[in-house]
This record gives sequence, C-alpha cells and structure tokens, in this order.
Amino acid sequence: MRVVLLGPQRRPVVESVVRSLGLTGPFATVTAGWQEREPDDGELHMLLGGQAVGLGLYRRWLDVQERDPEYAAAARALAGVLDELQDLYLLRLDYALQAVYALRHRAVSDQLDGTLVSRVAPPVAEAVAAVRSLDAAHLAHVNEVRGEFFDRLRPHDRPVIAAHRSEVAEALGSAAGLIIAGGHVGVLAEVLHLFNVAAALPGQSAVIAWSAGAMALTDRVVLFADRSAYGPGHPEVSGSGLSVVRDMVLLPHARARLLLDDAPRMAVFAQRFAPARCVLLEAGTRLDLPGAEGGPVLPLGTRVLGEDGYVTAVGAAA
Repeated sequence: MRVVLLGPQRRPVVESVVRSLGLTGPFATVTAGWQEREPDDGELHMLLGGQAVGLGLYRRWLDVQERDPEYAAAARALAGVLDELQDLYLLRLDYALQAVYALRHRAVSDQLDGTLVSRVAPPVAEAVAAVRSLDAAHLAHVNEVRGEFFDRLRPHDRPVIAAHRSEVAEALGSAAGLIIAGGHVGVLAEVLHLFNVAAALPGQSAVIAWSAGAMALTDRVVLFADRSAYGPGHPEVSGSGLSVVRDMVLLPHARARLLLDDAPRMAVFAQRFAPARCVLLEAGTRLDLPGAEGGPVLPLGTRVLGEDGYVTAVGAAA
C-alpha cells in the first residue's frame, strides 16, 4: 500500500496523482470532515472519473446517534470528559510554554549582553522537556479514556454500528484506493475509528489524503492556529488518528496559519515534537511515503520545520 499526502486542494491535483499511480479505480472516498456538506462530493467524483463510492461516514454517524440512543448518550458523555481533559491540559500547557518563552528570552538577553548563554541553556532544555512530557501524558490519557470507552461500549457488538462497519468494509474491499478529503480533523478521526477503517487499509493499493484528511492518518494530531482572531494560540495535542503515518506532525496551510517568521516560537514548536518531523503541507505539496510500515521516510525536498525554527527542505545542504 502506498500513502500519498497532499496539500490543500483549492486547485485539485488528485486526478493527476491517481493517474501517476496507475490506478483506475474504483475508489472509496471519505468526505466526513465536511460534515453536513458530506454529500457535496460531485467534483471529487468527477476528478476520479466517476469511479468512486462515498463511504458516507458522517451520515452513518448521524444514523448511529438516531438508532442507538444508548451509544449516542455515552458518546456525548465521552465528549464532555475529553473536553474537560483538553481544558485542563491547555491550562497547564499555557504555564509550561510561558516558562519556555521567558527562559528563551532570558537566553537572548544574556547573549546580547555578552554573558555566557550556557547557564541558561540547560533550564530552557528542561522546560521544553517538561512540555514534551505534558504532551505525551495528555495523549496517553486521551487514548486511555477512549480505549476504556470502546472496551465498555464494544461497538462491534452493537447491531447498528456492526452493520455500518460491515458495509464500509465491503466497499473498501472492492476499492483500489481510499481517498480522504480535508475538513474537521476531529470529526474525521472520530468516524474513521468508529467504523474501523484502519482494518481495511492493508487491502488498498493506495491511500491518498490531504489537509485534515492527512492529519487524521497520523499517530498524533496537533492543532495549531497562530493567526486566529484572538491572537496566537498554543499548538495542542488533541489525540491520535489511524497511525498509518507515524513520527510526523502534519501542518496544512502552514504559511497562512503559523508565524513562520518567528524563529524562536517555531523552534519551540519543532523541539516539542522531535524526533517527529513537522511537515508543511502547502498547496502543491505531494509526499509519496513508502507505505503504512515505512516509517518517517520523507522524500527529498519535503519542507519541514527545523529545531532551529527555520523552514528547510529534506536533503538540503546545511
């Protein structure tokens, strides 16, 4: 199975990608990230030569909520618990990152004063390590809570969910490739897990995903928005995707959404998630990965955020 990650598709290239891979279909498509607009997939199906079947995962999720009220109520309660966990994590993250930025500012001031920066460097590294530990603990806690939920509710034993899973598996079983569009990454991750899409992936010739769809394939979804109406926010770990793509933090619309010119801030970003590579997914980006078991091998020329805070290309001379 080949995995191809793309940047935003305002000028679609998925047609040329499919052609370059020699795929003729049929294709299974996921547009659940568009939520209520999920059925508006006519352009995508046209780009795929009409050889596409929408999996309708968001529609299926709405059906589960309507026909399995016990599960729906439990899912709402889970969402409340996860929201509370996220709020507590963000509160701690704010203080932890403020310490990092304050120490880095002190290091810069010392350097400008001509004094030794070496005495400030260890505390900076320790502060970043504390943030990394916080991120890891939060992700583990979120995954633990979700795991306990699925162990208790056992979706595969619930008739409505089991029927949808069977239909999704059948559609994927006859598809040459899976296409995952962008949209709301939280919704995408939720429905991809609920309808057990990961179990069918080894049978696909290729998985092609862009923007939030690409993020939903990773083992660690990081939300980021430096240019929001409320000012720069802290990048936050929100959970795990399908873990088809590992050891990468994917950054769609990076130029528009990140303060890439703020090298100190970007350095902290990259250092938090190292050794995972922070990969920019801009318009025109295409990353062909070796497959689900291929690990974090990035093609030459892939634009990544370095631990020095500057954008560089994989394989570029130092």
